[in-house]
This record gives sequence, C-alpha cells and structure tokens, in this order.
Amino acid sequence: MEINGKVIIVTGASEGIGLAASKLLNSKGAKIVLAARSFDKLQNIEKELNGSMAVKTDIRKISDIKNLISKTIEKFGRIDILINNAGQGIFGPVEKLDLDLYKNVFELNVIGVINTMQHVIPLMRAQGGGMIVNISSRVSKNYFPMLAGYASTKYALNAISLTARQELAKDNIIVGVVHPKLTTTNFQKNYINYEEEKFNWGNRTGMEADTPEAVAQKICDSIITEVPEIEL
Repeated sequence: MEINGKVIIVTGASEGIGLAASKLLNSKGAKIVLAARSFDKLQNIEKELNGSMAVKTDIRKISDIKNLISKTIEKFGRIDILINNAGQGIFGPVEKLDLDLYKNVFELNVIGVINTMQHVIPLMRAQGGGMIVNISSRVSKNYFPMLAGYASTKYALNAISLTARQELAKDNIIVGVVHPKLTTTNFQKNYINYEEEKFNWGNRTGMEADTPEAVAQKICDSIITEVPEIEL
C-alpha cells in the first residue's frame, strides 16, 4: 500500500516505537492521528508533524475509541491505516502471576486492539479497503522464563490478526503483524513488576536491542509490502 496521502491512526504514539513510526510515516506524506494517554506529549508532537492531530486515548475505554474514530472521520473523512501499537508488559513466573494485573494487561494488549479493529473495519469496508498493522513481539515466537504473561497476550494477538487477515481479504482490508524484539525504549521500565536488577531482558533472551527507528522502518515495510508478518 502507498503511504503518501494516507490517514493513519497510531496508538501509543507518545513515545518509543509509536512516536518513531509516526515521524517516519509523516515524513513519507501520511496524515497521522496521534493516540495515547499522555496528551501533553501528543500536543507537542502534533506541532512537529505537519497535518497531524492529537487525540487523548486509552484504548481500554470504549468511549475513548469511539471519540478517536469520530474525531478522525470529522477531520480527515476516512481512515486508511490503523497501527495498533499501544501495549504494556508484565514480568514474573507463571506460578506467581497476579491475575488481576494480568487481566489489565490483557485488556490493553488484546481486548483494546480488538475493540479498535471492530470500530474501524466497517468504515474501511465502506470506503473500499484499508490496512491494520498490529504490533506484536518476538517473544510470541519463543518461550522465555518470566515473560509468559506478556508473551501470551501477543500469542493471542497473532491469532486474532492473522485470522482477521483471512476473514477481511474479500473486503480489501489487509491485516499484518510486526514482531519487534528488544528495543531501546522505556517499554521495559513500564513493565508491571519491573525490577531492573532481575529483568535484564537482553541477557535473558540473547537478543540485541533495536532502535525504535529500526522498528518504524519495518512497520513501513509492512504497509508497503502488505505481507502477513515481519520480524526484526
């Protein structure tokens, strides 16, 4: 899919991968709708990105999703691409996984993504097509101790995304998945139960860290090539 001129919603756009993707896509001519909970950050980013719009959004809240969609349609008249990037990790052994905290992460990483997809799919179908890119993780392809809670949400996301790809092909709606590995962002520190001295994800997984800009480039590649999955 061509990027220039497209209206693209990016969730989790206030920092890290979401911010890097927003900047790169905007540089390629896309109109970016910046969605995140940190509205002050979004407003500053909005000033930097020509033609962008900031919308305070917590995708765990249906009212916020509806507001995001309605404001996007009101300003731009369409939604060409949705990038579901917002998410959070949880750290700890399966035996001691706090299920209430896990449910909260699942609500963000999976339920929130499904809700957002369900709100854009009818619009994309009516306009003749579109694309959804869901940001998963390389941990969903492996079995790393202490990361089962987070990885399981991404396993679920993979199944939802690739099944939706088959279901929506007839409507010219493409669904793809990008699998970043360890990235030089604050994502680790935002993990629930993060303990720096115990976490040490690089040693734990054997992965070298990528920059958010490298992940952003893979997101662009996913859009352009329309492939089902891209791994870093």
